[in-house]
Amino acid sequence: MKALALFSGGLDSMLAIKLISDQGIEVKALNINIGFGSRSDKSELMKKRAAMAGASFEMIDMQNEYLKKVLFNPKFGYGKHYNPCIDCHAFMFKTALSMLEDEKASFIITGEVLGQRPMSQRSDALAKVKSLALDEEDLILRPMCAKNLKETKPERLAWVDRNKLEGISGRSRKRQLELAKKFGFDDFESPGGGCLLTLESFSKKIRDFKEYDNEMLVSDTQLLKYGRHLRLPNGAKMIVGRNELENQLLQSFKNDKFEEIKLLNLIGAYSLLSKDVGKDDLDLALQIALTYTKADKEKYYELEFLNKRFISKAFENKESVGVYFV
Repeated sequence: MKALALFSGGLDSMLAIKLISDQGIEVKALNINIGFGSRSDKSELMKKRAAMAGASFEMIDMQNEYLKKVLFNPKFGYGKHYNPCIDCHAFMFKTALSMLEDEKASFIITGEVLGQRPMSQRSDALAKVKSLALDEEDLILRPMCAKNLKETKPERLAWVDRNKLEGISGRSRKRQLELAKKFGFDDFESPGGGCLLTLESFSKKIRDFKEYDNEMLVSDTQLLKYGRHLRLPNGAKMIVGRNELENQLLQSFKNDKFEEIKLLNLIGAYSLLSKDVGKDDLDLALQIALTYTKADKEKYYELEFLNKRFISKAFENKESVGVYFV
């Protein structure tokens, strides 16, 4: 017997795996990468945590599909910000269910706890997820709260022992921490901190993007995660790195919509600017780029954009730039 687990790297998903793997069932942990889970690559850390719970691990890249089918047209709407939680969970379950045959697995598990999250883990929300995921065979099992829910096919057919599952509900973490101590888990993700779509600051960037661009690509979502994002008066977009790591990351991404503002003989932040920028926005962007360098505020400097040279000077202070932040 084999199960596929939706895996976030958090304690609940680790415990769910442990409850099933301890029953002699092979478990493969799947992290469905929709592009908004983290600003850093945690695949090796997730693999380690899955192994601690008794599972193998694979990250499944579904970024393109998620952008096309879920993010901008959720059937059940958004949460507080730009988070289509019900549709997102259903998308992940549907992805995992479609993999059962190839993986020679029989059912799906998840670390969800009834009542833990107000939008996606209410009883009615779980029913919506089940319907949208097309779980017609009743193959989604939630080991952490199973005793609070109707029996699923894996329980009815005795693939798993329901008595060895949990009946947790609500937002208290007491029982989870007890189980973590019992199983020796001391390395796990903090609850609720993983999805960028639940953050107001990130949601504002997406709304701003959609106002000026009808098509979001994976290469666009990569850029949204890093740097200072500025919308200039005539619509051009500018991105300025905040530290050395962001400068390196922004430089490594390939996006045909942007071009680097090259600093000549200056040290400063890495800046990207819309290729279709107009003259007024370009003049402003050059000033902003210089403001985030060690330029003398009284001097003019040469910069390069789209293989052309320009002369500009920095603003007197960075506060002058703040009005353009997204």
